[in-house]
Amino acid sequence: MALDPQARAYLDQLAALGAPPMNTLPPAQVRANSENAPRPAGPEVAKVEDRKVPGPNGDIPVRVYTPAGTGPFPVLMWFHGGGWVIGSIDMVDGTVRHLTNMANCVSVSVDYRLAPEYKFPAAAEDCYAATAWVAANAPSINADPSRIAVGGDSAGGNLAAVVPIMAQDRGGPRLVQQVLDYPVIERDFATKSYNDNADGYLLSRDMMVWFWDHYLNDDSEATHPYVAPMHAKDYSGLPPALVITAEFDPLRDEGAAYARRLAEAGVPTKHSAYSGMIHGFFGMWAVIDKSKDALTEVADTLKNAFAVKIPGG
Repeated sequence: MALDPQARAYLDQLAALGAPPMNTLPPAQVRANSENAPRPAGPEVAKVEDRKVPGPNGDIPVRVYTPAGTGPFPVLMWFHGGGWVIGSIDMVDGTVRHLTNMANCVSVSVDYRLAPEYKFPAAAEDCYAATAWVAANAPSINADPSRIAVGGDSAGGNLAAVVPIMAQDRGGPRLVQQVLDYPVIERDFATKSYNDNADGYLLSRDMMVWFWDHYLNDDSEATHPYVAPMHAKDYSGLPPALVITAEFDPLRDEGAAYARRLAEAGVPTKHSAYSGMIHGFFGMWAVIDKSKDALTEVADTLKNAFAVKIPGG
C-alpha cells in the first residue's frame, strides 16, 4: 500500500524544518530539541501525580494517572520510546492520558534512566523495578495488583517485551497483558523492512545504529534476552501480547517475527499490521486518524485483559 496521506503530510512538514539528522547530534542536543518541540495536550483525567519509587540505583520518577471512579483500578505500566536515549514521561503525557480514560485504568508512566549515561541494563531494570513496586504497593495508588499490564512504543515496546521475561525469570509479578507498539526486538539491520525503509520514513537505519551504539556496553550484549527478546529461551509463561507494526518502519519485520515466535510458543498473540503507517504513528493522534484506531485497539485489548483477575497476581 502507498504511504498514508496524513503520514506523508507529517513527514513533509518535518522535512521542511531542515533539522540535521538525529544521529549526527550529541544525545543532550537531541533531548533538548525533543523536549522543546510542541505537542498536543491530552484529555483531562481525574488525577495526575508525579512521584518517585525505589529503583536499583536510586529513585525512579513516575507519573501516575487515575481515571474517574472509585477503584481499585487495573494498572497499565507505560514505557516511553526514544531508542533508550531520548524521551520522557512529558513526551508521552497526552497518549497516556488517552489510554487512562479509554481503558479505565491507572496508568504509571516510567521515567527510566537513559543511555549513554546509563547503558544496559539500566532502562530494563528501572522498568522492572517500577512494575514490581506497583504490584507490591498497588493500594497506595488505588490499583489492583492482580490486573497489571505493560506497554510501550519503539524502545518502550522493547522494554514492555523485556519486563515480562524478567518477571518470569524472577518469580513475578504476574502480568495480564503486554502491548508492544512497533517494538525493538533485536539488533538486525539486514531485514527486508530495514532495506525497504532505511531512510525517509522518520526512523532511519542510521538512527537505529546510533541508538544501539549508545545503549549497549559492547556487542556481546546484543543477544541478551533482556536486550533482544527474540533471543529468550522460554516464552511459555508470558502474558498475552498485542504487537502493532507499521508498514513503512524499519522495525516492521522484527515485530512481526516476534509475534510469530510468541504465538508458536503458545502465548495468545495478536499482530496488527497498520498499512501506510510510519514509525511513531501511535503517538500522532492529533494528526493521523489511524493513530486513533490504534489507541482504540490498545484500549479495547486492555479492557478485555483487565476483565479477568489473575489469582495471586
